[in-house]
Amino acid sequence: MAASGRAQVISLYRTMLRESSKFPSYNYRTYALRRVRDAFRANRKVEDPKTVARLMEEGHQAVALIQRQKLRKMDDTSPLPLSVQK
Repeated sequence: MAASGRAQVISLYRTMLRESSKFPSYNYRTYALRRVRDAFRANRKVEDPKTVARLMEEGHQAVALIQRQKLRKMDDTSPLPLSVQK
């Protein structure tokens, strides 16, 4: 893997860890962090440029998914509005 490709992979890894660590729920947070680490470990030996490019694209899609899920979970934990009495 070229040096610039390695830097991109490391940057994606750090981004995924950073975004995963922002889940407000402990269970979601630890699950997401574990999945990110496991996925990168499983693909550590990949050398084929096409495969690396495909995995990078999947990683970027996963970051977008994590960000959407994080916002959704944060909205779920917000206090419910008080009902208006008539």
